[in-house]
Formats: sequence, structure tokens, C-alpha cells
Amino acid sequence: MREAKISRKTAETAIEVSVNLDGTGQYDCQTGVGFFDHMLDQLARHSLIDLTIRAKGDTHIDDHHTVEDTGIALGQALTRALGDKRGIRRYGHFRLAMDDTQVACALDLSARPYLVCNLPFPTGKIGSFDTELVREFFQALSTHGGITLHVDLIHGLNSHHIAEAAFKAVARALREAVEPDPRMAGSLPSTKGAL
Repeated sequence: MREAKISRKTAETAIEVSVNLDGTGQYDCQTGVGFFDHMLDQLARHSLIDLTIRAKGDTHIDDHHTVEDTGIALGQALTRALGDKRGIRRYGHFRLAMDDTQVACALDLSARPYLVCNLPFPTGKIGSFDTELVREFFQALSTHGGITLHVDLIHGLNSHHIAEAAFKAVARALREAVEPDPRMAGSLPSTKGAL
């Protein structure tokens, strides 16, 4: 079973994340940050990764620590659930259209974290959510998940649509990358002998 649970506690946040890579996209995400919960639900639903998150953070200050630390814990959970990565596709890519917006994502579960995030938002906030936190989440996910992650806005006018399309595009690319490849027969998707 490709499942994992991570608990992370700091002076700023307390987070529990559980994932099942072979799920059906079931989700139960409660972070105390409404828009972020909506994005995490999209990530689970469209990746087909079952995801449960409980986060309590210092949201009386702002949402930054909660969003970033959730990305850290989720990245760690994905890494643990993937194990040695034998038999997976490793790479994923997807171009997602949502109304006025199109976002492209390409990723590699390489254990070499690197983020390219070109998501210029026309507004600084979506409701009370700071749009700059989208990048912070993807940075934490990339770093702690060992993911080379490229997310690029092709075009878009609405900040909500841009954020949602980005999370959905990442989800679909992640779905492809973590799936078992029947032609790999459990071998490592690398010539290096390790990922």
C-alpha cells in the first residue's frame, strides 16, 4: 500500500497529513484557511490521491505559516508514500483550461527539488487569501517532496481561476507521475540506479 502519514508540530503550526497514492481522490482538508482548503480539495480530487489534512496555525497573524507548513508536510508524506519509486512513471505534465485561464504544469519526481512558478496574479487577494501564498505552497511541496515543478500561466484574467487551474494542473501532472507504469515491471525509472 502506497500510503503515508506525517505529523508536524512547530511553535507556529500543528499539522497532520495522510495520503493514499492509490485512492480515488477522496478528501477531507481542514486548515482553517477556507480558500486553501478548496485548493487542497482540488489537488486531491484531480490527482486521485486520497488526502486528509488537519492543520492548526497562527492564522491570527496571517495564513503564511499554515499554508507553507502544510506544503512541507504534504511533500514529506508524498515522499514517504512513494518509497524507492520503483515502477512509477516519474514524469507528469498537463495543460488545464478553466474559463479564461490556461495553466501548464510539468513535473519530475526526481528527488531534485526545483520550482519554476510563473503565476502572475492580477489581484493580491482572493477573498482574504493572499495570492502570493500559492507560490509558497508550491515551493514547500517541491522542496520537501523532492519534485522538480514547473507551473506556468499561459493566459488568465481572474485570480481565483488562475489559482484553481494551477492546483488542478499540478494535480493532473502528479496523478500521471505517481501512477505505476505497467511496462516498468517494478524497475527504477532512472539510469542512475537511485532516485
